[in-house]
Amino acid sequence: MGKTPAQRAAKHGEKAALPPHLANQSMPRSPQQAKSNANLILIAAVATTLFMFFYLHLMVLNQMTQLADGMSMPDSLVGGYSMEYLNDLRSVMDEDALGQLSYVHKTAGTIFPLMFGFTWLLIIGLNARGRLKRWVLWAAPILFVIVDLWENVVIDAALGSETLASGDAALASALTIARWVLFALSLLASAVAVFGKRGPQAP
Repeated sequence: MGKTPAQRAAKHGEKAALPPHLANQSMPRSPQQAKSNANLILIAAVATTLFMFFYLHLMVLNQMTQLADGMSMPDSLVGGYSMEYLNDLRSVMDEDALGQLSYVHKTAGTIFPLMFGFTWLLIIGLNARGRLKRWVLWAAPILFVIVDLWENVVIDAALGSETLASGDAALASALTIARWVLFALSLLASAVAVFGKRGPQAP
């Protein structure tokens, strides 16, 4: 005849009184299990971010050129653009096309930078050693998210205004350039975090 839970607890301790499935749940996760779970989340986040990047830049924004007589959308111009370019773009995009671009900015154009920022903060946070180093490397993706979202608003305002001001055009171009620079710096920051772990442990 088996012992009662009280008898098992008296002989082997409190955990012995629990059924096996509850006893197993009470065991703390090992560092290896926690790291494995974090890696699974990271892989899913990276895959989603890559999908959103290609969907936004290679599919949606590329298809928008069909509504602009083949002209590229400002977001895609890594080197920026002039006021004349924006004026030409305004002249070939009707109200429906401008509304479609604004919709892209509010949907995929918002989801991508937020997803990218979350993923890259996670990559750096899991790999960079030392609080100061993490915050330095986090700066690029955080600024990228801010600049990208700001750029969306400025481009929509510049293209939708009755008269395009030179200051608005210059700001939109500067934000586009800064966005791509910060994107490249974010990739570099993640590489430093991942491949720079061989150094001495920081406090």
